[in-house]
Amino acid sequence: MFSLLVLISLFTFAKAAVPRATDCVGTISSLSDVSAAVQCTTVNINSFTVPARQTFRLDLLQGTTVNVLGEILFGNTSWKGPLFQVTGQDIEFKGNGHSFDGGGGYYWDGLGGKGSTKPCPMMRIDMSGTFSDVHVINCPERCFAINNPAPLVINGAVVDNSQGDYPNDKSNGRPAGHNTDGFDVSGNDVVIRNSAVLNQDDCLAINKGKNILFQNNYCHGGHGVSIGSISSNTVVENVSILDNKVVNSVTAFRIKTDKTATNSRVSNVTYSDNTATNCSSYGVLIDQSYPATEGTPGNGVIISDISFNQGATELSVVQDAQMAAVNCGKDSCTGTWDWSSLKTSGGKIGKIQNTPTIIGYTTNPY
Repeated sequence: MFSLLVLISLFTFAKAAVPRATDCVGTISSLSDVSAAVQCTTVNINSFTVPARQTFRLDLLQGTTVNVLGEILFGNTSWKGPLFQVTGQDIEFKGNGHSFDGGGGYYWDGLGGKGSTKPCPMMRIDMSGTFSDVHVINCPERCFAINNPAPLVINGAVVDNSQGDYPNDKSNGRPAGHNTDGFDVSGNDVVIRNSAVLNQDDCLAINKGKNILFQNNYCHGGHGVSIGSISSNTVVENVSILDNKVVNSVTAFRIKTDKTATNSRVSNVTYSDNTATNCSSYGVLIDQSYPATEGTPGNGVIISDISFNQGATELSVVQDAQMAAVNCGKDSCTGTWDWSSLKTSGGKIGKIQNTPTIIGYTTNPY
């Protein structure tokens, strides 16, 4: 009996000691390695070049840790993309400061989505968990598209499309980069912090979603921090824009809704402790006439509780720019908006149309 018990115990111990298949480490040095590597819950990515017209796609097991250990390049050809896509639940994605280079110079023509076909987005993020220290350079068009299935924290990401600020032989004197949004968000429970975007369009564009925090980020060039454009049957709710720095952008903070949109709302948006300098068109713009700017507004999107009422948001615009402008449809901007912590300087008073009660804001308070 003793011997039988010993054998049973040894068998049980041996069975427990055998690692699960998913406890392995998968290594990716080419696309041909991906299918085997994603069967493991640790995935290491070495430097390699993704062939043109192929997506580097990671469909990861729940709880996987990804370590980027080298630079990723993408072959160039005219196609729709995306160049990279990651899906999975509770993923820990560690970029370790390495870069994904989209080869934007090959595509840029100064026209963005209205020009030649470009891979768009460059990086599709359909995962939950954490996504940290990834550098993305030279996006052909939009950079990150975020549609997470559960809470996601992006930390320490860099989007650098600064080379697109200059004309090339295809852009007819215009900046070659165009429509190069940094972060396009269409998910709930998203945190983006400690990141930097240098580009030629929105630093952040929230298309839909609830419980979104954008904190301690740096935006240079482009169109600043945006909500929208908001189309029909869309909700944006509980957004916090905190401790960010916006430099040399067209607009610092903007909410834009489609003129023809219906059955949508934007509510409970708070701006606090932000700074913006050298805005060329607007400091704050809330506009319901998109795609026109300050045109005839629609009234199918209800905007409520837009606040600058905690730590001071200080912004300056160039001499001929508008410090703050609000262009709402009739009865579509509602409630009382507390702007007592918004401080603006440098430009002129913007047009105010069909606004709710805005309290605490005065122009040129410095």
